[in-house]
Amino acid sequence: MPPIENESGKNDLKSRIQQLIDSNQVMVFSKSYCPYCVKVKDLFKELQVECNVVELDLIEDGTNYQEMLLEMTGQKSVPNVFINKTHVGGCDKTLQAHKDGSLQQLLNGQNESYDYDLIVIGGGSGGLACSKEAALLGKKVMVLDYVVPTPKGTSWGLGGTCVNVGCIPKKLMHQTALLRTAIQDARKFGWEFDETVKHNWETMKEAINNYIGSLNWNYRVALRDKKVDYVNAYAEFIDPHKIKTTNKRGKETFYTAARFVLATGERPRYLNIPGDKEHCITSDDLFSLPYCPGKTLVIGASYVALECGGFLAGLGLDVTVMVRSILLRGFDQDMANRAGEYMEEHGVKFLREYVPTKIEELEAGTPGRLKVTAKSTGSEEVIEGEYNTVLIAVGRDACTDKIGLDKVGVKVNPKNGKIPVNDEEQTNVPHIYAIGDILQDKWELTPVAIQAGKLLARRLYGGSKAKCDYVNVPTTVFTPMEYGACGLSEERAVGLYGQENIEVFHTLFWPLEFTVPSRDNNKCYAKIICNKLDNDRVIGFHYLGPNAGEVTQGFSAAMKCGATKEQLDGTIGIHPTCAEIFTTMEVTKSSG
Repeated sequence: MPPIENESGKNDLKSRIQQLIDSNQVMVFSKSYCPYCVKVKDLFKELQVECNVVELDLIEDGTNYQEMLLEMTGQKSVPNVFINKTHVGGCDKTLQAHKDGSLQQLLNGQNESYDYDLIVIGGGSGGLACSKEAALLGKKVMVLDYVVPTPKGTSWGLGGTCVNVGCIPKKLMHQTALLRTAIQDARKFGWEFDETVKHNWETMKEAINNYIGSLNWNYRVALRDKKVDYVNAYAEFIDPHKIKTTNKRGKETFYTAARFVLATGERPRYLNIPGDKEHCITSDDLFSLPYCPGKTLVIGASYVALECGGFLAGLGLDVTVMVRSILLRGFDQDMANRAGEYMEEHGVKFLREYVPTKIEELEAGTPGRLKVTAKSTGSEEVIEGEYNTVLIAVGRDACTDKIGLDKVGVKVNPKNGKIPVNDEEQTNVPHIYAIGDILQDKWELTPVAIQAGKLLARRLYGGSKAKCDYVNVPTTVFTPMEYGACGLSEERAVGLYGQENIEVFHTLFWPLEFTVPSRDNNKCYAKIICNKLDNDRVIGFHYLGPNAGEVTQGFSAAMKCGATKEQLDGTIGIHPTCAEIFTTMEVTKSSG
């Protein structure tokens, strides 16, 4: 049909198009052969949403339709998508609207305003980072945070696990233990002192808790300064865009938001045996424990178990670690065993291949006395032991089962409560995102949650495309001899590339600081794993020695840049340091 010249004809066509838009929930102006149009039509099929489609190449006046649509919308191309009378745009904009949740809002006819642009559920490191970044980008944001007390009644303030019952108090107690070793070394370096040296648990606990309290307050002030609303209440979804909150007095309040970020974190797992919740503590209780724990049994072989067992022994306590199978599952086992051997040589006792079956209280007190019954994993042998405190550190569970995710259709791994997300931290429900320890197959580390939270807010509200990189994330286990790692374990590297395609460079070393007090000759260990198929690129970095976190942080940046063995060899070391060992490594495991 020739172009419409007269005004009456144009008005008539515009009226027909507008009638199609007004009378259909979803109206798509398409071309049958266009791959972008097919993508959009397939999307609505997948969403099981009926849409009316006009194929402009199959109707007589399709050209006139397209010219009028250009006049009406400013869009030249197809597909041209309208939902509930609102112009969405073409293929890219429709797919983006699906990703960010606004498409579902349009389909639901939800053009009404929400209470908030974003509600973040969880006031830990990731949730706080995301909320503050979104607020800086001009959005109205709320943070909801509520700590369910432990079976022992322990609770804490704003900031999440890391600040209150994780990284921060752990590192400070680890430092306390290192000071004991430093005092022992001091005499060999010429320091003379006669007074009795002893440790006061209450003094340490109070100092650490005072510092944590200041952090809690600073977080609240930071949220207020950035105009983020903070509510200390438990959140639960009741509708896709609506939550119910319950404060500690039981008062319920309801809020709505266009988008949600789940940042609820994890809590320690119990053993599900008689007496575990009644008589045992976890890391959630340890750091604010009002009394010295005395003779302690640590159950577990996680990094939390070894770190806590290590610094308790470093404070001079009698510590036993009960291990079901291997140490530090998921870490390089060569390094894990070396860290364990060092602990054992420095006073930590290990009960290997045993699992507890019952915990009984023999005497109440602060601390009291407990009897632990355990069974061998390889035989029928049963053993018993008495301890003042039993610390459970067998892993953590995601806090996702009681926040109403089933009511809004968010998929959750039924085995562990973890949430699968795409590479933009988006759940299967487009307007609901998740970050931090609750993600399926992602790192359970504070800096990872912070990075993911910030970048998510910038993508949602700042036009950024940057995504969190979960590859080559550095970490450190603060055992008595610290273990830093980045990249692949030796086991994982062999599994991915084959033994013949990797080269492992390794060496024992003796820090200069250890020589005068004659400490631990050649107990420190360094190892890098290189990919022969890729120019000997460093794919695994492992360090057992002093200041492991500081050493590993620097080399992790080099790995991000694709460092090779040749580049490490060409790097001039700082002498005398432990880190310089990585610039001079020559011995390979394959050489024997």
